[in-house]
Amino acid sequence: MSGTPPALTDFGRIVVKVGSSLLVDVEAGGVKEAWLASLVEDLAGLHRDGRDVLVVSSGAVALGRSLLRLPKGPLALEDSQAAAAIGQIALARIWAEALGRHGITAGQILVTLGDTEERRRYLNARSTIARLLDWRAVPVINENDTVATNEIRYGDNDRLGARVATMASADLLVLLSDIDGLYTAPPGIDPSATLIPVVERITPEIEAMAGDSASELSKGGMRTKIEAGKIATTGGTHMVIASGRIEHPLRAIAEGGRATWFLAAGNPVTSRKKWIAGSLEPKGTLTIDAGAVAALRRGKSLLPAGIVRIEGEFSRGDAVLVRGPDGFEIGRGLVAYDAADAERIRGHSSGDIAGILGTHGRTAMIHRDDLVLGQG
Repeated sequence: MSGTPPALTDFGRIVVKVGSSLLVDVEAGGVKEAWLASLVEDLAGLHRDGRDVLVVSSGAVALGRSLLRLPKGPLALEDSQAAAAIGQIALARIWAEALGRHGITAGQILVTLGDTEERRRYLNARSTIARLLDWRAVPVINENDTVATNEIRYGDNDRLGARVATMASADLLVLLSDIDGLYTAPPGIDPSATLIPVVERITPEIEAMAGDSASELSKGGMRTKIEAGKIATTGGTHMVIASGRIEHPLRAIAEGGRATWFLAAGNPVTSRKKWIAGSLEPKGTLTIDAGAVAALRRGKSLLPAGIVRIEGEFSRGDAVLVRGPDGFEIGRGLVAYDAADAERIRGHSSGDIAGILGTHGRTAMIHRDDLVLGQG
């Protein structure tokens, strides 16, 4: 629990999670306009500096229930889903207009638990995020509360933010909170509690320091933030918890304001490739020619033209082995095509894919970000 905190300017791809209690003014039945404007000004500054910015925003249910003037207290599942249906439209409009004032285009992405846990849907969501960032848009992501049930949902956007951050290969996740970081004990209970500025590793001692949620609107407390920290740092993403109860909260972090930093051991790609290499059971094998082997060693993606043989039954997003012409394993990765389509396009140029399959697919059979090479 020591070390020097990083600087916000150290990071190139940043996910910012915004909770309902920070964004929604329950009494007014809308958002906190001045606060949102200050946050978006901070986001726009990062964007102008060339950084990739993503937002994970709560607030759909809270906005919907405010617009409908529903009573306080827990909602039945169907009421919560219906409130979200109304609130999602309002939330998307609010973010689009706020970012648009700075000349930034927003893109809405609604996800469920399965979209980040099931590999094929994970890859689809990841590709959509990547393309929005290529276009210099800001993805605004929320859980799809209109269809998610209690059994198949995150239930809080802290952990969703962490999944999004690792999926997008972000190097920083910012959790804007009701509190300015992790304390040695819940400060509302223990006045002598002190802020921990840096957590180098999440230990049982760190977990024991977490308290419960202090806000009626917030489903996540410090416990869920610690869980988010585990997800983020394991995936190679640093995380910082800071207060969102001030205007220009990102500027405050950049200026060294009070916060708790959770440090990752490695970068997003390295940690993700460890997951690919060690956690997934290969479903097939791609044998490639010597030219493709040399290209992979130079850091290139695996293209269909270099594949000479395909074995196994696999689906898009499954892990497969990659072998050289001598039969030795070169590496393994996540394949972009089902086995049947892969067989049809192997040996062909990427430019021929549309003509063969009748649709524009991925140019690479395995993108370099989805490929782990062995030694050699």
